[in-house]
Amino acid sequence: MNFILNKENEIYYECGWSSDNAIFLQIGDNRFVITDGRYTLDANEKANAEVIEARDLIKKAREIILKYKPKNLKIDPNNWSYKDFEFLSKVVSLQKAPFFSHKKRMIKKDYELDLIQKAVKKGAKAFEKFKKEIEVGLDEFELSYRFKEKLTKRGKRELSFEPIVAINKNAAKPHATLTKTKLKKNDLLLLDAGIKYKRYCSDRTRTISINNEISMSKYQNFKSLNKQKIYDIVLKAQEVAIKSIKVGMPICELDKIARDVIKKAGYGKYFVHSLGHGVGLDIHEWPYVNSRNKTPIQNGMVFTIEPGIYIPGEFGVRIEDMVMIKDDKVIVLSEEI
Repeated sequence: MNFILNKENEIYYECGWSSDNAIFLQIGDNRFVITDGRYTLDANEKANAEVIEARDLIKKAREIILKYKPKNLKIDPNNWSYKDFEFLSKVVSLQKAPFFSHKKRMIKKDYELDLIQKAVKKGAKAFEKFKKEIEVGLDEFELSYRFKEKLTKRGKRELSFEPIVAINKNAAKPHATLTKTKLKKNDLLLLDAGIKYKRYCSDRTRTISINNEISMSKYQNFKSLNKQKIYDIVLKAQEVAIKSIKVGMPICELDKIARDVIKKAGYGKYFVHSLGHGVGLDIHEWPYVNSRNKTPIQNGMVFTIEPGIYIPGEFGVRIEDMVMIKDDKVIVLSEEI
């Protein structure tokens, strides 16, 4: 297979090394990593490919293509500029392959599943450690700072993404940014975060009640009857969806199953995003668990199940866990530790 890549995680998947300025090119059995002089020493030590140093990466890639004369070359049009695409198309027939690497990485290898499981476990432990740092009177900025300190082990680990820390009405925004809102007793606090372990991501969301005993469990007790009602609907949607997962079923059915629970309860218009997404080297990758994806569920897939209800101006609830499909069984990775 002949193909060309320019994204860090995609390159890493192919050769075990990457940087923010590199191209990976495979032509038959020939594999090349093209990068600049800042990275060649590291690349030569780690990359499972021939390392070529160049200032103009795309020009060097074209020279290699002209030398080996492949009949065609797969390329993901989402990742390349029009200028670079045109530059390469003059010397080789480019086959557009949208999400080429994501689809290739959709079914995880055993070693990847092991790394993801470890990332999830470490991430869940960080949630538990952060629980002890939550104090009434702190604002979202301070809570986020303390959360990241636990997630990263004081800078020793990378985050999968910038964590979401949202109190009450700010939690009604699925991708809330931090505010000066201070935490009070009986508030609702939404926490969405993940860490990387050997580059593989974890992702978890908990919506918790700030009472005398703070818990990261999926089973929460809210003083507000309305918050409890909404929370229980979201929890039911998640649990029903997870129990429905079967190898071979179209993945879009999962989105419908969870969405139907929320619709039946009268809150369908407040579930404003898809049910989930794949997780691996990227925090969002194939398979996307939405109403359009008819891809059958297969062994080796890892994805999130994260229904939510968001009431503008009041509060939002999301519960998220990662699931792994292995040996025709569903393993809930991030549920509890």
